[in-house]
Amino acid sequence: MAGTGPVPKPADQRRRRNADPTAGAVLPADGPAGPTPVLPGGHDYDSRTLEWYETWRSSPQASLFLATDWQRLHMLAQLVELYWTEPKKELLSEIRLNEAALGATAADRARLRWTVAEPDEPAARKRSPGSRAAASRRDRVLRVVDGSAES
Repeated sequence: MAGTGPVPKPADQRRRRNADPTAGAVLPADGPAGPTPVLPGGHDYDSRTLEWYETWRSSPQASLFLATDWQRLHMLAQLVELYWTEPKKELLSEIRLNEAALGATAADRARLRWTVAEPDEPAARKRSPGSRAAASRRDRVLRVVDGSAES
């Protein structure tokens, strides 16, 4: 996208390690905690548009949305609906530009200095019994000290 400049490097790769005056927000992995607006006139939209809106509605970015951001998303839904009806690169370009302003891609979130927090217990990290051949000595000691040792 023209005019936005390069994506900032991660903090650990920067030469200057002084405090970042524009430290961004940490977004909750599970999305907004409270209620979010439904799409006005949602029953009139294509199922793909409704799915697109629900993805945004439950996204981590939505936890930071103000009324103006929701208003932009509602207006953007009309463009997404038009795109499904008659795909044009101009429509897709406008959709992409608006989504970028809302932090759609990893590069957009890096530019906004937003990070997504790790979920409390991600499915990928859940271990099934026996998935790890032998626990490290430190893990075994911690379990005994913690009182969670298996008998």
